[in-house]
Amino acid sequence: MNKVIEEDMEYINKRVDHDRLDGTRVLISGATGMIGKYLVRFLAQHCHCSVLAVVRQLDKAKGLWEDLGDKVQYIYSDITELDDVDRSADYIIHGASVTSSKSFSSQPVEIIDISVEGTRRMLRFARKNPVKGFVFLSTMEVYGTPVTDEKISELHGTNLDTMRVRTSYPESKRLCEVMCTAYCSEYKVPARVLRLTQTFGPGVAYDDPRVFAEFARCAIEGRDIVLHTQGDTRRNYLYLADACTAILTVLTRGADGEAYNGANEDTYCSIKDMADLVASRCAGSAIGVKVELEEKAQEKFGYAPVLRMNLDTSKLQALGWKPETGLADMYRRMMRSMTEDREGNGR
Repeated sequence: MNKVIEEDMEYINKRVDHDRLDGTRVLISGATGMIGKYLVRFLAQHCHCSVLAVVRQLDKAKGLWEDLGDKVQYIYSDITELDDVDRSADYIIHGASVTSSKSFSSQPVEIIDISVEGTRRMLRFARKNPVKGFVFLSTMEVYGTPVTDEKISELHGTNLDTMRVRTSYPESKRLCEVMCTAYCSEYKVPARVLRLTQTFGPGVAYDDPRVFAEFARCAIEGRDIVLHTQGDTRRNYLYLADACTAILTVLTRGADGEAYNGANEDTYCSIKDMADLVASRCAGSAIGVKVELEEKAQEKFGYAPVLRMNLDTSKLQALGWKPETGLADMYRRMMRSMTEDREGNGR
């Protein structure tokens, strides 16, 4: 584990409700994903929790947490084939999802199947094995494509176009939210929804294909940042450790049947602004990194339409949560981690 992640574990440790978490058992789907990896390590190492990790690649998972011994146990299953295994849990965090934007357009049927069937099976597990809290990790994309800079609360409507193939992702997330509401109402599953904005931080793989990682690689390598759109979309971002504290806050203090927005409101900016920030403030010794435009077909690459996603997080902050890491520091910390991993792998 690199030094930046160790620092983040301590950061999370100071901001969570240990009285409700310590000594519990937490089931996590999507455990080997970016957020899942952080949660598993934190809960097992700092909260003395027993973690049940739902994983598809057992060897990969055991390699991640071999130092944690029997604090991490495994349910070896594809999320869409998860049985009602007879194991108790105090809390459930359901984070299994496809996050590749290109897949939203190239494999829309699979996107829908994984999201909906996986959530149904997790909720069914929670019904059979009663828990204190269930958090479904949703997305800001359920609000569609807002066109003004107005603050977006959890009651905001959507203008999603069901005839656009990329809508497979946000519309399936919306259905999963309805399923959480239904199971909460009919079967008393204590389901809560957290709608996260784009989240990143240490632990992102050096070759991660997402835009924020490409910006970081360009800064590290001293290459110009090339935008494939005008970069007009504006949204908030959230640091990975702050996302973890948001999840654990909703898990332990959230209200059943409620949704919460998760973002750092101070990071609201356009993609072009973010690229300029990385080039000018985060490139370090890589002098002369510029931002260039080379437009490509937006739908082909899975890019969302131009939008203004200015999330209002007052409902989540009312639970006692607040983000503390700004956009420049998010990049600096992620880039430190990426550089450590790159050097460790001899790249």
